[in-house]
This record gives sequence, structure tokens and C-alpha cells, in this order.
Amino acid sequence: MFSATSTVDVQAPLTFEDAVPAELPVYRAGLDLRTRATGGGEVIDLVRRDANALLDRLIEHHRNGTTDQAEQIMREPVDNYLDEDRWRREIDAVHRRVPLPLALSCELSAPGSVKAINVADVPVLITRDRAGALHAMINACRHRGSPVMSPGTGRANRLTCPYHAWSYDLAGCLRGVYGEKTFGDLHREQLSLLPLPAEERAGIVFVSLTPGSDLDLDNWLGDLEPLLAGLGLAEMHHHSTRELPGANYKVILDGYLETYHFASLHAATVALTNISNMVAFDSWGPHQRNASPLRAIAEEAAKPVAERDPANAVAPNYWLFPGMAIAGGYRQVTAVSIVVPGRTPAESTTQQIIALRRPPVDDEERHAADRMRDWFYDVVRDEDYAAQEAVADSLPALAGTDMLFGRNEPGVQHFHRTLNAGVDLQRNRNAR
Repeated sequence: MFSATSTVDVQAPLTFEDAVPAELPVYRAGLDLRTRATGGGEVIDLVRRDANALLDRLIEHHRNGTTDQAEQIMREPVDNYLDEDRWRREIDAVHRRVPLPLALSCELSAPGSVKAINVADVPVLITRDRAGALHAMINACRHRGSPVMSPGTGRANRLTCPYHAWSYDLAGCLRGVYGEKTFGDLHREQLSLLPLPAEERAGIVFVSLTPGSDLDLDNWLGDLEPLLAGLGLAEMHHHSTRELPGANYKVILDGYLETYHFASLHAATVALTNISNMVAFDSWGPHQRNASPLRAIAEEAAKPVAERDPANAVAPNYWLFPGMAIAGGYRQVTAVSIVVPGRTPAESTTQQIIALRRPPVDDEERHAADRMRDWFYDVVRDEDYAAQEAVADSLPALAGTDMLFGRNEPGVQHFHRTLNAGVDLQRNRNAR
């Protein structure tokens, strides 16, 4: 389905250190992926073989000025971004039916950890109780529906509603009712926070918005799971979680799934470290990976094969459908973005998570990690999301026309085909 053709301008090699100050030591290779490296077991060996195959593919693209491509240009109606009924069908067919990646395990590593995130019109609360068990539930008090936690992460012994002070344990069971003698008779066991199915895999927390559903993560992740596990997300240290408001969720995520915009939109930031418009594309069912070459690829290509290290020259961007990007998975710092629809087609929210392979050991390393956190956040906010807000503002004037996804944007094409197939499948179910 994908081919390589000569369409890419190859740019002079630079290193990450040329673009970002030297006091960011945590942005260094985190996994030893050289072919002669040993240790780590079967999963790491799989990741090494896969990473070196990626490096070989990208070296060839870099030499030839090529990139992985789809068979043809794809057209997507602009109305599919604008129509509220269509948006609602997407939410019902996809976000309410598939396992959603809504957190990293490291965000909830300790008993008492809590995280809240809103997905469309569903407020979700994820907790780890004192016994270490994971729970997910609707973030709404059973008294009058007030959220018991604002979006973000934190620690708690109990979850207390700010409206009338009803309190719940971390499994969601009702434990305290303010003024219970005057309130009236209650059956507390019937008033727990409404549970949602949740499970951890490869350091990622998946949640279903449909109570009682089966996540079936073996089938959902398939052959991608061991590659995700090999990234080591389950052992990482949570440094920060920040929220970003955004435009229509599809406008936002389109930018995560191609590198075509690097040279123009990120000329003074990302394009100094990553070569623009050059990817090795792979997919696993609905999920995908767009791996771009870092500017050190020429240096790695000149080394003997046994000494090449993909972590120095390959930037894999894994995308878990429908909305999690994992960037920098071979490095000391991994940036994970969770993109979810807002309450209307015009808005979305992104939770940007920075995870480190180990906690900072001193003020210098903490400062370095903070600098990386701020760099990722500022680039996404001031460059990507600012441009995409402008795109969203212009779309109503283009109603009745088509968006174009180029052959050099196979990831964007794959996402929209997957999303459209989900909507069509649900429509056919409803018609029966």
C-alpha cells in the first residue's frame, strides 16, 4: 500500500544540541538499541530489531530524498469537521465503544494517586486505591452530579465533593454524607460513583466510557503491545501533566500524524532536530507509528552497522487510536499527548504528559526536566495549536469542499479511514 518516491528535500544534518541549550541532559538516548547490545530480555530484543529496521529504512530515505507514501491523495469532506450530527456519531461510534488511552501508569504510580479527564461530555476519574488497585468511574457525585475532582492529577485519601461535601474512598464507595441525620435515609452501597471498565497495559491506562463493557486489550492492541511494552512506559517517572485547550479534535490530531509541516511551522524549533517530510510509516489495526529521522542520521549512517544506535537518529511517534501520541520513546524524556473531544465540535482538550526514565537526582536535573517540559508545551501551544486554531476558523468558509491528505501523509489518511469505518459500522448496526 505504501511506496517510496523522490519527493523530499534533504536538509543538512544538525544535532539536538545545536537546537536546544546544553543544560537539557535528560534529552539523551534512553534505550541502548545497538544491534550488539545485550540484556533486557525478549521484549527489548524485539524493540532493538524493530528500531534498527526503522533506522535502515530512514537511512535509505535520507540517502534518496524519499518518504513512505500512500497510494494516492485522499479527500475528506470539510463538512465532516463541521457537522455536529457527524461529530456526535463519531463520539458514539468510537469514543464510547473502544478502549480509550486516558493516562499513563506513572501518573498513578502510588496508592492515593488520582487523575481526572473529560472526554466529550463524559467526566472520567481514575484512581489507585490503598491496595494498589486501579479504578475508573464517572467523575460526578451521586448527590447532585458535581465533579469530585477538577481535571488533572494529584493525591488524595478521599474524594470529597466541593458542593455538599459528600465523600468517597478511592474505589468510589460513598463513605461520608454531611448532615446525614437531617438528609434522610440512604443506602450508601447503592450510591457509589458509577464505575467504568479500566485496565493497564504497557504502562498505559485504558478506560471504556461504556459501563460493563469488555476492553479486550489483547485484541485491541494485537502485535503492537510488545513494542509499546519495550518503550518502558510502565517504569517511567511522572514529571508533569498539563492541559492545553484546542480546536476541533480532528483538526488538532491531523497535526500529530504527519511531519510535512515541520520545515514551515517549526523552522526554529522541531525542524532543527527532526528532518521534515520524511517518515517510515507502520500501522497495527487502528493504531500507527510515524518515525522521522533526527538530524544525526547522517552520522549514524556513516558508522559500522553494529555501532549504529537508533536512539540517536530515529524519532518514533506512536499513535494509539483514537487519541494518544507517544513521542520520544527511545529517549530519556517521553512526551505523551492525550487528545480528546470537547463538549462541542469546535473544542478539544489535550493532556500533555512528560515522563522521565528516572527521577531527577538534583536541582540541575529538575531544572533540565522543567526546561524540556516547557519547551514541548510552548512549541505545541504557540506553533501547532495556534496554526490549527486558524485552520478551524477558516473551515466554515470552505463548507462543501474537501480537505486534501497527500500521499506523503499516510498517517492522516489512516486515521480518517479508520474513523470513517467506525462510523459506517455503527450506522449499519443501527440500521439492522
